[in-house]
Parts: sequence; structure tokens; C-alpha cells
Amino acid sequence: MSEDLTPEEQDLRAEYEERARKLFSGPVSFLLSAPQLKFLPEPTVPEIAFAGRSNVGKSSLLNALTGRKAIARTSVTPGRTQELNYFDVGGGESGPVQFRLVDMPGYGFAKAPLAVVKKWRFLVNDYLRGRQVLKRTLLLIDARHGIKPVDHEIMEMLDTAAVSYRIVLTKADKIKASELEEVTARTLAEARKHSGAYPELSVTSAEKGMGIAELRGFVLESAEI
Repeated sequence: MSEDLTPEEQDLRAEYEERARKLFSGPVSFLLSAPQLKFLPEPTVPEIAFAGRSNVGKSSLLNALTGRKAIARTSVTPGRTQELNYFDVGGGESGPVQFRLVDMPGYGFAKAPLAVVKKWRFLVNDYLRGRQVLKRTLLLIDARHGIKPVDHEIMEMLDTAAVSYRIVLTKADKIKASELEEVTARTLAEARKHSGAYPELSVTSAEKGMGIAELRGFVLESAEI
């Protein structure tokens, strides 16, 4: 969602979107899954992380961004992914890897054992605090529900870790336009209360393609900070 952009800023964003479109149409590949920090790849390229509640549509958004149908697994069982999953963007014959997408394990799983929740917190918190090549986190929020208490906890975790993050509303096609406008305004107002939150947000639908091109451009822009 863009507000009051100058013509120069509009041109720059259009340039990022086109570059990102070309980049994501090239090689994008799964690299590894890391259940612990010691299994992370060498920190040689920028990383963009994706965080969100279980069943927020994270895998679907990753698939839409990369233009692949199943590069990120989707599951009918929320919270199934409990590792940091890495994807290389670029590489192969097209040149070096440009940056990596990091699919963080979903949170907010009500039925998960306490030991699983504790393991999740240690893994994610340690990653956020200690990963120098992490450029930005995209925090996914279901547009149908808005920010829930568990999302507030993650926002505070990101603030404390001094990680820059941008809120991305998902499943925006699932509610009426008037409701979407209301939840967007409410979410943006909340984001502006947090030190680590980006002052804009993205409104997306993986199913309809809404906001995907803009978000691709933002991912590339973040990686090049």
C-alpha cells in the first residue's frame, strides 16, 4: 500500500517491481531446512524472513511471489513446519544467488505441546537476534482477523531484536472491500506504534494475485539495503 508517492518514488518502485519480476522468473530453489541455528547456511547473502500465525497463508504467498505452484509446502495441518526453510533466489547459470527467502515456522498453534512452543521461541528469537544478514522480516496477518494478541507478542519480539519488519495482510480477497479498508487502517495505526515496523503495509491475495508484484519489488528493495 503506497501513500503520497512522488513521481520519482513511483518510478523507482516500478523499476524494482520489473527487476523483481525478472529475477523471480529465473532460478528459485529450496536450499535446506534448519531445525537449529547450527544448521543455517553461511551468512553470505541477504535474507528476507517470512513470519506469521499457522494457517495465515505463508506457503501460498511464497508460492505466489516466486511464481511456483509448490516451492513452499502448503498443508491442511497448521503449524506443521517447525524449521527455518531456506530458498535461494538467483544462482545457477544466471549468476550468483542474489538473496534468500527464509520461511519461519508458524506460530500460534493452540494445540501444540509446551515443549514445541518453547523450542519455536528459542529458534526464532535466536535467529532474529543473531543473524547479521537478515535485512527485513515480512509479518503476515490474516486480513479476515487482523492483529491478534499472539501477533502483538511477535511484533514486540521483533522490536526488541531491532529487526525491521513490514506487515503483509493476506487473504484480502476473502472479505468485503469496506471491511478490508477498515482492517487496513486499524493495522496500519497499530504498526505505527512499533519501533521496528515499516510505516506502510502490503495488502495481498495469493489466490487472486493482488499486491504480489508490489511485494516482490519490496522484497528486492529490502535485500539491497
